[in-house]
Amino acid sequence: MNCPFCNHGDSKVVDSRDSGDGIRRRRECLNCDDRFTTYERVHAREMLVEKRDGRSEEFSREKLWSSLTKACAKRPMQTGAIERLVEEIESAVMESGKAQIPARAVGDLVMEKLKDLDPVAYIRYASVYRDFGDIETFRDEINTLLAPPKPAAEPSSQLSFLEDESLVPPSRRRRGRPPTSPTPGL
Repeated sequence: MNCPFCNHGDSKVVDSRDSGDGIRRRRECLNCDDRFTTYERVHAREMLVEKRDGRSEEFSREKLWSSLTKACAKRPMQTGAIERLVEEIESAVMESGKAQIPARAVGDLVMEKLKDLDPVAYIRYASVYRDFGDIETFRDEINTLLAPPKPAAEPSSQLSFLEDESLVPPSRRRRGRPPTSPTPGL
């Protein structure tokens, strides 16, 4: 591991910790005595992304991080929000179980996550991803963000007995007991 300060090739590990999806190592350069941190992750398998033009390339965490960083530039984000987003998307892609995934599926997943994180970053990403050609397309996308969410529609093949009181069966009276009704004056 080369030192990022003096580019010396030897360092010693001062501390190692599990960081969830890998190992975090604190290192000290044997030349300049400066400390730096490295992360080790298991590279499980190669995941290919099928591009729009038909070619395939390896899934790149760095490319994903770069595009998210550009979309979220100068936005008020919590520390580590982009890194968490990258990890969520990468995990979802890897858990798909497929050796090759369409670029459109990755882009749609990114847009879904960005919509929840920051609407401005979502519009920035969508403008490049969907290749907005004019201002009308921008306006349409912004209007979809501003529109109130539609309530989930119930399937028409099922009836809801809770909402429609006319479908509730009348209560039955038991034998031997007179019906209970309020009597005035008692």
